Amino acid sequence: MTTFPHYLTTLDFLPLKNSFFPAQLPSRSIMIILHGRGGKSEDFSWIAEYFDFDDMHYLMLDAPYVYDEGYAWHDLHGCMQESFTLLRETFDMLFKKEFDPSESFLFGFSQGAELTFEFGARYAKALSGYIAVSGYLSHPVRLLKEAKQSCKKAHWLCTHGTEDEVLDFYKTKEQIEVLQKGGFDITFSPYEKGHGIIKEESTMIYQWIQTLKASY
Repeated sequence: MTTFPHYLTTLDFLPLKNSFFPAQLPSRSIMIILHGRGGKSEDFSWIAEYFDFDDMHYLMLDAPYVYDEGYAWHDLHGCMQESFTLLRETFDMLFKKEFDPSESFLFGFSQGAELTFEFGARYAKALSGYIAVSGYLSHPVRLLKEAKQSCKKAHWLCTHGTEDEVLDFYKTKEQIEVLQKGGFDITFSPYEKGHGIIKEESTMIYQWIQTLKASY
C-alpha cells in the first residue's frame, strides 16, 4: 500500500494558501477545512489538536477573495466560480496520488459549509465524509440535479444552532430536508447555540468521524 511520504511537510504548492498539519503516522487520509466569510485558515488550526487522529492530515484552506481581515469564498457579486475552479484544482492535486478520497473528509463552517455542499457534492470523487457546520445552501434544488450520485450516497453531517443569529436555523433545516428527500444521506443535528462551534458539538463530530474511520 502506498503511504504518504514522510518528507512532505508542507502543501505550499497548492493553488490556495493554506495551513497544513501532517499526520503523525503514514496515511492517505486528509481532512480539508473551509473557513467562513471573513475568516482564515489559521482560525481552525485547533481542529488538528482537538480531533488528534494520528493517521489524519489536516489542511486548512484560505478562500481567494479578501474580506475584512480575512477571506471569502464569494466575490462581490456572490459568484463562487473562481472558488470552485481553485478547489477543483486543489482536490485534483491532492487526490491524484498522495491521498485517498475514500478515507478523507471535507469540513466547512458557515460560508465554508455552503462550499462543502455546493462544491463537495459536485466534485468528481466522493469523499468518506462531509461536515457542514452552521451553514446554508445557495440553490438546494439545483444542487440535487447537479450533484454526483456517489457524493449523495456518501456520509453527510450537518449541525446548526437553534439560536444562530447569522444564518436562520429553520431556513437551513428546510434546505437540508430538500436534500434528504432528494437522496442525500445527511444526519442533521441541531444544537442550542449561536453562530459558532461548541464543545458538545465538536465531540459529536469527532465521534462521527471515528465511527466512519473504524469501517475502513
